[in-house]
Amino acid sequence: MSRQRIGVGLCGLGTVGSGVVTLLDRHARELSSRCGLALELVHIGARRDNPNCDTSRYKVSRDIFDVVSDPDVDILVELIGGTTTAFDLVQGALNAGKHVVTANKALMAARGNELAALAEENGVALRYEAAVAGGIPIIKTLRESLAANAIQSVAGIINGTGNFILTEMAKAGRDFEDVLAEAQALGYAEADPTFDIDGTDAAHKLVILATLAFGIPLNSEGPFTEGINSVAPEDLRFAAELGYVIKHLGIATRAGERVDLRVHPTLIPVDKQIATVDGVLNTVMIRSDGVGELVLVGPGAGALPTASAVCGDVADVAQHMARGIGDSLPVLGRPVSELQELATVPRGEVESEWYLRMVVADEPGAMADITRLLGDQDISIESLIQRPPETGSTQVSVVIVTDRAPGAAIERATSAIAALDATDGSITMLRIESFEAA
Repeated sequence: MSRQRIGVGLCGLGTVGSGVVTLLDRHARELSSRCGLALELVHIGARRDNPNCDTSRYKVSRDIFDVVSDPDVDILVELIGGTTTAFDLVQGALNAGKHVVTANKALMAARGNELAALAEENGVALRYEAAVAGGIPIIKTLRESLAANAIQSVAGIINGTGNFILTEMAKAGRDFEDVLAEAQALGYAEADPTFDIDGTDAAHKLVILATLAFGIPLNSEGPFTEGINSVAPEDLRFAAELGYVIKHLGIATRAGERVDLRVHPTLIPVDKQIATVDGVLNTVMIRSDGVGELVLVGPGAGALPTASAVCGDVADVAQHMARGIGDSLPVLGRPVSELQELATVPRGEVESEWYLRMVVADEPGAMADITRLLGDQDISIESLIQRPPETGSTQVSVVIVTDRAPGAAIERATSAIAALDATDGSITMLRIESFEAA
């Protein structure tokens, strides 16, 4: 019997899930036309209702695993999050011969190698465009559009919450906690924003981008990760005075037979396009031998932008199904067996210019000692800002921008500087990236 329709099962009815319902309903005719068969949402699995989403026309189950066992479901959409139940759900669907679409970056980063192999074994699709950068089609770009390129680096702002916080701190001079509270009130940050703040969310996404860019297995432990809570309002002001902005970046670079993977706050020259991306927007900058520099900018989160990426994956899979040709795209850009392990460059070996901020006693010889300790590590000073002491104070704020130096040398120098009687022992260290062509 010929196929009459393609059935979609949705697990998870949160912000993104409700957006998927909205788009599948709003564009049902258009999506069916593109696929060549009727594309229908036939089953929703959700442990509780979403008051912002009318599901009265759909079959709804409280046990999400009922969606996996439903014979009318051809494509399962996983939007429950996490890495335990979600893994069991996706594994069950793949083993049942169902295609899977997910927005779960944590799941893909932690267990994507295993799931990709399972999808290959069962001849079904596992798509995850919405897992990175929301509505920006970065997965398709890396996996398909740039297939004939050797990619040298991928860098970007891939967490909208952190970008919103740094943008508001820089433009309005507000404190971190104040802006975080607003981000939570606006729905940009979760009630527990830890993964957004400490860099974990961005690190999960960077792992996925690095796998697609360099053909390496997913490794959630690979990136060096640092959050944004170490950035103070005065750092943003000093950065602006020096001609920089501070952004929270994920950076993946191929370095011969090794890869450099890191997530951290970074000073960027104001004239770089990536420095102009503010608020909750995301951006990804790719450098390759074919197209050179390519920059994609768009909404990195939110119900409809992320749902748009989910529905795009659903439509892609449905088009293959309607034509009876299966899914021929490797989940991770290459068959799992062809992914090659590459060592990660140790943090201490990675060179960059550096921004250092410290509080120093306003006394003779203090700056000479600091300069000497930097020189002992072959670190040159590019520029320096020293504020006069406030009335009645015996300390001054000092900002130093260094020439390029490896992280290990900077750490040795700053440890020695922090031990001086003339400093208060606290030094802010941020990398500077100019993103100049090699």
